[in-house]
Amino acid sequence: MVTTQVIHSVAELQSVLNKHKASGKTIGFTPTMGALHNGHLTLMQQSKNENDISVCSIYVNPTQFDKKEDLVTYPMTLEADTALVQTIGVDYIFAPNNTEVYPNGMDQSVEVDLNGLDEVLEGAHRPGHFAGVVQVVHRLLDIVQPHHLYMGQKDFQQFTIIQQMLDALEMPIDLVVCPIAREDSGLARSSRNERLSTLDRARACIINQTLQELKEDLNNYSIQALLKKAEERLTWSWTNLEYIDIIDGKTLLSIAKQEEHDYIVAVVAVWIGGVRLIDNLVLRR
Repeated sequence: MVTTQVIHSVAELQSVLNKHKASGKTIGFTPTMGALHNGHLTLMQQSKNENDISVCSIYVNPTQFDKKEDLVTYPMTLEADTALVQTIGVDYIFAPNNTEVYPNGMDQSVEVDLNGLDEVLEGAHRPGHFAGVVQVVHRLLDIVQPHHLYMGQKDFQQFTIIQQMLDALEMPIDLVVCPIAREDSGLARSSRNERLSTLDRARACIINQTLQELKEDLNNYSIQALLKKAEERLTWSWTNLEYIDIIDGKTLLSIAKQEEHDYIVAVVAVWIGGVRLIDNLVLRR
């Protein structure tokens, strides 16, 4: 098995990767914020399968937290994460500190037109979040310079925005979007799931069930009727529905008539047991 090497400095990582690139090897990169679970491992495994060298980053980016208390309480589990990554033989973990990612005096702002993709859904509820995501992903890509970038479908808006950034800046990197990894109950895998009680974790399966019903009923009801049914399905004494919407998968805007769109996605954010859970399902493509 490959021994995973943990690298903390930009200079060391680039030195190592430049040697691999000089010998014609392809680099696959999976950015993470740690607190890893099997969902992350599926991304890394695909990166490993499709590239000569696989790299993942573990870095909790401060610029994408709209609430500083969330940053303070975010789990830092590098030792456990490293052991998990080692099980699938990822070649390198890049685990920098803030000074490595954001050196003093280096302008890390990213000027890119996101076409309003960052202003709806998660962006409307978490102001400034996607500006931070774009900033750190751009910076990490600048450091690693991979051939392929691996992200999960669960953060639908996030990968859509990153694709927009890659296109707008003409970055020669292929974005590979991997399917949502789910628990046996259908609940989308997330580090947040660990904060759910046993009861709430069982209850949370209603999210995926509701999305599946939307897909089954898509051709039988209007968009308005579908959303009304879904809202009722997700409204309980133990839930707090933040949003559920049916959107165009390219623009992320709400749709009114399904026949006018060929890429339709249901997206949801709901609080259960004090934990905010997001999910999505492609209804038509």
